[in-house]
Amino acid sequence: MQPEVEILSGLERRVDLVVSIADVEKEVQTQLKRVARTAKVQGFRPGKAPLSLIERSHGPGIRYDVINSEVGRSLDQVIGESKLRVAGTPNLEPKTEGVEEGTMAFSATFEVYPEVQVPDLATLQVKRSNVEVGDAEVQRTIDILRKQRANYEARDGREAQDDDRVTLDFTGTIDGVAFEGGSAEKFPFVLGQGRMLPEFETAVRGMKAGESKTFPLNFPEDYGSKEVAGKTAEFAITVTEVAEAILPEVDTEFAKALGQPEGDVEKLLADVRSNIEREVKVRAQARSKASVMDALVESCSFDVPKALVQNDAQGRVTAAREELKQRGVPNADSVPIPVEAFTAESERRVRLGLLVSELVQAADLQAKPEQVRARIEEFAQNYEQPAQVVAYYLSDRQRRAEIEAIVLEDNVVEHVLSKAQVTDEDVAFEELMGTN
Repeated sequence: MQPEVEILSGLERRVDLVVSIADVEKEVQTQLKRVARTAKVQGFRPGKAPLSLIERSHGPGIRYDVINSEVGRSLDQVIGESKLRVAGTPNLEPKTEGVEEGTMAFSATFEVYPEVQVPDLATLQVKRSNVEVGDAEVQRTIDILRKQRANYEARDGREAQDDDRVTLDFTGTIDGVAFEGGSAEKFPFVLGQGRMLPEFETAVRGMKAGESKTFPLNFPEDYGSKEVAGKTAEFAITVTEVAEAILPEVDTEFAKALGQPEGDVEKLLADVRSNIEREVKVRAQARSKASVMDALVESCSFDVPKALVQNDAQGRVTAAREELKQRGVPNADSVPIPVEAFTAESERRVRLGLLVSELVQAADLQAKPEQVRARIEEFAQNYEQPAQVVAYYLSDRQRRAEIEAIVLEDNVVEHVLSKAQVTDEDVAFEELMGTN
């Protein structure tokens, strides 16, 4: 008789499984005899030890494995005949009540995947980001490159302003007591780049070499050093030098310094424009993709398996610890990182993943080989030797799979954009690049 699958709640299911003790013991004896043929037992030649000794040494482990195998086989049969898709690992518990003589009974509890219905894409409202790259954007990028290669010349009597390199001595105290990291001599920084806290930069702005000042500074609550976070310090500063930034001319030497072997300025500008356009395309597509994914996940509210959510959240905890290790944080393995902090986002990720998977199957959006190759070739243009990058990705299964996943997501985004109610939004270059 086929065991009945009981619906507990939502996606949780339970089924009772019965295993014949006689069948288990028969298989145990078969395996014991097989082990006995080669078993080495002290005082006996190999294969000559009594079966009773083999039973004592190997029996418990073999019996445990046989029971698990029988229960697993029974569960697989029930799952297959019931056409269930199990999410996560079933939880097995032995039963003691109502068990017939000569049998062992177990209760298996597990979750199943939900039935996912793809929403009517025509009802979705999404935004498609558009960004224009013109001469102004190219010039802005060239100016940034010039600032990165600036030389600095000290100016007597110059009032410190943004882009100047200011060198100063400073001492910080809290309640009259100096604190770690709060003092330095001959400390240089470029004003206006955000290296120092805004209040510090405001105090320095307008000062000349030789001038001193004392001012209060409020450390943010989320400041990196817990010793001073949320506290008010008093800083005494003395400016020793104000140096003006001297930017290089956009000429042959500048072009060569940026990797243009012939020193051709026009080719450099063309290369910069091409690089900007590639980066803008990637970022604009990412914004459009985020809008599409948000619309998809907001269009559905089906239950998701708790086991998948827990696995995803735990994976994010592991990734967070690895990031802490990379940043050199001590005791990264033991720093408390509550898995609950990731649960809500993990539930969203799992729900979106299930929906996207269903959409891919329904609309045949799998990544095609020619799409994968085209994406690899596009990506390879960011490197000096594109052909080698293409060959590497095509020959490495893992790297190729990463690109396939990206192409698949692109296919989903384009498919949704072709069906949904799309609003084109013009995004400022500075906003897109995060420089505003």
